[in-house]
Amino acid sequence: MNQLLQLTSPSDAQQWANERRCEGSSLALVPTMGALHRGHEALMNRATELSDFTVVSIFVNPTQFDRSDDFDTYPRTLEDDLRLCESVGVHAIYIPTATAMYPTGFDTSIDPGSLARRWEGEHRAGHFAGVATVVTKLFTAVQPHIAVFGEKDFQQLAIIKHVVRDLDLPVEIVGVPTIRDDDGLAMSSRNVRLTREARLSAAAIKRGMDEAINQLAPGQAASEVIQHVARRITENDGTVEYVAVVDPVTLEPLLTLDREAQLLVAAWFGGVRLIDNAAIPLQR
Repeated sequence: MNQLLQLTSPSDAQQWANERRCEGSSLALVPTMGALHRGHEALMNRATELSDFTVVSIFVNPTQFDRSDDFDTYPRTLEDDLRLCESVGVHAIYIPTATAMYPTGFDTSIDPGSLARRWEGEHRAGHFAGVATVVTKLFTAVQPHIAVFGEKDFQQLAIIKHVVRDLDLPVEIVGVPTIRDDDGLAMSSRNVRLTREARLSAAAIKRGMDEAINQLAPGQAASEVIQHVARRITENDGTVEYVAVVDPVTLEPLLTLDREAQLLVAAWFGGVRLIDNAAIPLQR
């Protein structure tokens, strides 16, 4: 296994990254908030395939939480995270403090634009501004050629690509398909907060999405997909926050399935908020 280098400040990360770049090495970054699982492991593996050096950042970013209780209860498992990173072959871990990221007087944020105003943006005030700002700061510190994100957070991935394009950031954004448990539930750090009963019920998200997509017919109304998924969630003691069928690029809602689309879901099970998504192919 590699000896895992720990970087704790933007200046430390920049110095190390500059040295690697001067050597002609390529760098990949996997931004995380810790509580790492097999989904993160897939991101790390992809990053190591694509670069000479892989960096994993672990920072529970306070500016992207709209509820203080969610921030306070977010799982923190640093020792386990370090062991996983080392076992996968990660070269460096960037673990800045909140003070290092947001020193006294910090007063700048990035407005991620129209893509951030619907869906997650409607239900989590300021969330995507926090994401866009912290990701840009991580890019500035680590200076990666490539950054790897999971497709489970579909809207987040779309927004990060948009920010990188609009700000001319020299980073290639790579998405990795969602990793799921055997019952189909998308891997998430928040899953550890589910009770056994809620964990069983939450599998209804993927089951409902699969059923709705498998039953599609050309030109079918998007509302029928939405209603089917929402019904499956509520039948299994979940609470729907939103179910949407959207254009995968603009994230605008679609009325009919006359093109490729993306199904977006946010729901609560046992007091835990979960999100998921699935591609809807063009029906022929």
